[in-house]
Amino acid sequence: MVEKIYKGKKIKWGIAGCGRFAENSFLPAIRFTRKSNVTSLYSRDFNRAKSLAEKFSIQNSFDNYDEFLKSDIDAVYVASSNLHHYEQVIKAAKAGKNILCEKPLAITSKQAEEMVSVCKENNVLLAVNYVHRFHPLVIKAKELIVDQKLGKLVSIDVHFNIDFPPDNNFRFKKELSGGGALRDIGTHMIDLLRYFGGEVESIDGVIGNLIYQSEVDDFSLGTVKFEKGGYGAFNASYNNKKAFNRIEILCHKGAIAIDNLIGRKKFAPKLTILLEDETRKSFRKRGNKMVYVIKSVQKSFLKNETPHATGEDGLINLKLMEELERKCLQRKN
Repeated sequence: MVEKIYKGKKIKWGIAGCGRFAENSFLPAIRFTRKSNVTSLYSRDFNRAKSLAEKFSIQNSFDNYDEFLKSDIDAVYVASSNLHHYEQVIKAAKAGKNILCEKPLAITSKQAEEMVSVCKENNVLLAVNYVHRFHPLVIKAKELIVDQKLGKLVSIDVHFNIDFPPDNNFRFKKELSGGGALRDIGTHMIDLLRYFGGEVESIDGVIGNLIYQSEVDDFSLGTVKFEKGGYGAFNASYNNKKAFNRIEILCHKGAIAIDNLIGRKKFAPKLTILLEDETRKSFRKRGNKMVYVIKSVQKSFLKNETPHATGEDGLINLKLMEELERKCLQRKN
């Protein structure tokens, strides 16, 4: 049982996939946590795994995934290209390892459904790295909405725009990624819309290439209708050198804005609250978003509790992206 494995322990992580995010985000962040450390790395390129293991003083490196799972690890962070999430998550679940998986959860929702099912069957927890919803200011904004401090929800607007010219990164190969800006960073925006506004009744929008031409989209824009009322909008792109990347939530009695959270690593995120008959309130919270993720996930694993962002969240977000892609393809044809 997972609870017996983790009770009172420091989690020994294995990382599957030694890309730039694992190197530049996860591995530096885990050094700021007391109850987690990395003991094994896996990459299809053994030299890459070995090099990263030496850089971060990690004991084991592998190019065989099955041997990696047999090593001295309790949980797996799946940081590989999207194509490999499916197989790696299922094998890790059958090996009894709790899992933190990068987004999007899989290439298809059919794969994601099986991943979620296998994790349940094997009594392991599956978390997804929707990093923005773990930030304290985002959690605070959610509390204000749930507590009806701002009145009935009207609309939510979220943006994630970066400049990412096509290169050899797996994200520009559709077979490995499943898609471009929508699948990579748009999935974060869809997750935030659901986190703040609840489940989505319908989605529509556009996907295309406006600046950069490659196998995948460099621009996406969508609108959603929430089941409980209100609307949401998002855009995500690889083609903008300067963007505000703001979160704005409008309700009947007030509004919330979150600045410097998305795509702004060097600035302290700021939450601004406007309430009827009250003065403007602003709060800043500097911190490493990946540290927040690891601390939250390790807590859920140690206590055998449902993660803050679950495999089910990853599945729902993937289905919404597929629905948007389907509608865009229908109009194109």
